Amino acid sequence: MNRMHAESLADSCETRKGPFAWAKSFLKGIWFVPVLAVLVVVLFLVFEHTRLSEVRGKFFASLIYSAVIGIPSSFLLNWLGFRFTERFPRLITLMNLVALFVMATAGTLAGGLVFQIAGLIPRREFWSEFWSSYPIAIFVTLTFGLSITSFETMRHKLQSATLALRTQQVEQERANKLLAEARLSSLESRIHPHFLFNTLNSIAALIPSDPARAEDTVSKLASLLRFSLNANHNSLVPLAQELKVVRDYLEIESTRFGPRLRYEITVPESLGLVKVPPLALQSLVENSVKHVAAQRSEGAAIQIAGSRMNGRMQLEVIDDGPGFSLGSVSPEHGLGNLSARLRLLFDDTGQLDVTRENGRTVARMSFPAES
Repeated sequence: MNRMHAESLADSCETRKGPFAWAKSFLKGIWFVPVLAVLVVVLFLVFEHTRLSEVRGKFFASLIYSAVIGIPSSFLLNWLGFRFTERFPRLITLMNLVALFVMATAGTLAGGLVFQIAGLIPRREFWSEFWSSYPIAIFVTLTFGLSITSFETMRHKLQSATLALRTQQVEQERANKLLAEARLSSLESRIHPHFLFNTLNSIAALIPSDPARAEDTVSKLASLLRFSLNANHNSLVPLAQELKVVRDYLEIESTRFGPRLRYEITVPESLGLVKVPPLALQSLVENSVKHVAAQRSEGAAIQIAGSRMNGRMQLEVIDDGPGFSLGSVSPEHGLGNLSARLRLLFDDTGQLDVTRENGRTVARMSFPAES
């Protein structure tokens, strides 16, 4: 369960356990009382052939029993449901059954005591009243109690399923938003005036001396802009497609930097079908070009590597720059956006790390390998 889902569930639980939870339980118990009383009177009329002249007394007695059994039972079942449904889902029905037996027994005893204190029955008839009322109390309590708990359990499961679905939808919407932001950021960097100006100048310079390369650069620029504008609407694209975008970008930048930009791609072709977030690898490469190659007179040597191990894909962009800390990158930065997208797309199993190894900066992202 990811962080957003956990927070949503916590909020839901807090709402259900809020300051009015006991009031709601009390109201649930109150409406049981007259309904149970009427049901008990009907049972007396049918099974014990009670005369209509005795209905008033039976109704009053049933009202007492229903109150001393129904209201405490509603509180107890409510408490058991909140406390143990999630912890012991297979035992909660048995726990409710035992609780209803206990409440029916205790309520019948309490009802007899109320009758005795009120002078409605003499002391010697206490147990006689108990044993005559106990079977009906057990039957009515179990019938109503188990029916209501079953209904509440189903309602709780429906609410949980609805909450999970809504949480998933929110996560998907957030992932789509981050992807859209990444595409927009990439597009903005592609059509940045300096980038276009430098690229077009390079193309113009190549036309007299190397028209074939000038044409090829135009083609790569068009391909790069097309991918930025029409990136796959899915959250993942084949690695081979992402590598093509990276090569086009590096070739275009090579017309500007010349020998100052040196790069090597060592990703096995067998990994071409593995799905990766679009513009993810390109964002790491672009970061090295902007902050290393463009900032130093000696340029930069960039290596792009990839491997798959234990069901996880690992992509690395290595440069000989001074390095940086990923913690200093703001969420609005391209790498901050990429880090958030990896966590969302792969349910916290996607990671982005920046380390220093053998005097070189290694930007490494890893996530589950899917073909």
